[in-house]
Parts: sequence; structure tokens; C-alpha cells
Amino acid sequence: MLKREASNFLRRLNCAISGIISAFKRERNLHIQSIVAILVIIIAILIHVSYTDFMIILILIGGVISLEMANTAVERTVDLITEKKPHPLAKAAKDIAAGAVLCFSIISAIIGFMILYKTLL
Repeated sequence: MLKREASNFLRRLNCAISGIISAFKRERNLHIQSIVAILVIIIAILIHVSYTDFMIILILIGGVISLEMANTAVERTVDLITEKKPHPLAKAAKDIAAGAVLCFSIISAIIGFMILYKTLL
């Protein structure tokens, strides 16, 4: 029983990793967000932000990237269902998912700026 559970877990883990790799290979926004994330991490290390502030930055980065991947999943699902034929509800679903990423990205940028600015002072 335990061996089967471990095997199921490893299969699910493999699927999740495949999804992450697929998203990073195909999504330009994830490339941009990853570059910004790496730059922010480098700056945070160079200016010696506190441990707590660094953890907040990592949570924000993880949130933006995760939300972008969820947005990608919504977009692909909508495209699959509608076969890329325009529909007002399909457009609304995609726009709302993209808006969620934008809102979180803006809030994350503000918080990140506040942390970096506070540390520099």
C-alpha cells in the first residue's frame, strides 16, 4: 500500500514538474517575470535585506509565477473549449485571469520596492 502511494505521489510530482517546464518553455511572460525575479533576488542579496523581508520577496515571486501559470492554464483551457472562436464569456475568463496576475504583480512590485527602499535607507 505504501509503495503504491509513493508511486502515485511520484507520478503526480512528475506531472507537476512537466507542467512547470512546459509553462517556462512556452510563456514569454514567465521569462520576463523570471528575469525580474532573479534581478530582485540579486539586489536583495547585495543590499542585505533582512531574512524576513527576503522571505516576503520570495513569497511574492512565487505568487506571481504561480498565478501566471494558473492564468496560462485558464487561457489554454478556454482556447481548447472554444477552439479559438471568439466568445464574450471566453474573453471575459481570459481577461479576468490576466487581470488577477496584473493586480498581484503590481502589489508585489510595490511591496518589493518598499522593502528594497527601506533597506537602502
